[in-house]
Amino acid sequence: MNDTAMNAKIVLLPGDGIGPEVIAEAGLLLATLADQHQLSLDIQTELIGGAAIDAGGEPLPEKTLHNCQDADAILLGAVGGPKWSDPKATVRPEQGLLAIRKTLGLFSNLRPVKVHPRLIGISPLKPEYLEDVDLMVVRELTGGSYFGEKQEGDDFASDMCTYSREEIARVVLQAGQIARDRSGRLTMIDKANVMATSRLWRKVTDEIMQQHFPDLQYEAILVDAAAMYLISQPSRFDVIVTENMFGDILTDEASMLVGSMGMLPSASLGAGKCGLYEPIHGSAPDIAGQGIANPFGMLGSVAMMFDYSLGMKEITRQIEQAIWQCVSAGECTVDLGGTLTTAEAGAAVRRRLSESAESQLAYG
Repeated sequence: MNDTAMNAKIVLLPGDGIGPEVIAEAGLLLATLADQHQLSLDIQTELIGGAAIDAGGEPLPEKTLHNCQDADAILLGAVGGPKWSDPKATVRPEQGLLAIRKTLGLFSNLRPVKVHPRLIGISPLKPEYLEDVDLMVVRELTGGSYFGEKQEGDDFASDMCTYSREEIARVVLQAGQIARDRSGRLTMIDKANVMATSRLWRKVTDEIMQQHFPDLQYEAILVDAAAMYLISQPSRFDVIVTENMFGDILTDEASMLVGSMGMLPSASLGAGKCGLYEPIHGSAPDIAGQGIANPFGMLGSVAMMFDYSLGMKEITRQIEQAIWQCVSAGECTVDLGGTLTTAEAGAAVRRRLSESAESQLAYG
């Protein structure tokens, strides 16, 4: 356990929809871990998204941004919902999330996808397609058409997609290192037969792989073929790196491999240690307030935080193991075939952690 991790400032951004419900479970998990491992955690809660618009008219208040800039890590619930979904609105919840990514320089988004054997039955895919699925998608997060210059009128609209060599290189270098630490396989996904930005992605990635990662097994695949392979041959992938929009779409597709978007965590990282961690499920306004949201994606995001920002991989392993054990025992929410509420599922994970800690004391 290092000194930086012993004293950490963590900002919680509940946001909208089911965001406050899953963030509440993240806060309880942090309290349990702080007690078990004698951590000094300065935890602060701030507004973002629709909740921030309602409170002060802007999706990312200055106070929120200032605290996030001063934090060791940020945990986000979700942003958005029907209340703020008017496409003609000049201020929207999603602007807060895009702005915090850009301002903090969080240029890559890591989304792990691992299939639990018990959940194979609830996936829409045939069981034989899901054996040995364990992949990581590394999505470029601050470039492309999401951030390009926009024009919008009654009869014409455009979203400019731009990428520089530097933007591509930094995320490919990160993905290559992750692949080297895993099974040594990297797939870059583009649309180089049509798009100029994709041809630059392929050129830069090819050069980096030859120069820095000649030991890795590398392939480049067009995005339409990759979408097909994710369903027909998902185990062919280990680490995927791709541009912003392709990554957004493909990771939602990949979530169906595990049967529920509620299972999947993510980490948004930059050049430093501070990262933003969030489940990929979004605000799910249709189930907000019912107490049935799956907290495992959020708790898995806490696990990623302890790894990438706080450098405490053993705690990461303990959280992931506790979630895995809960799923194995059927201690989960309705989307996974269980009967537990959000709070009960979160409590089940904390109970597994406490039991593990007691066992270590008894036999250590």
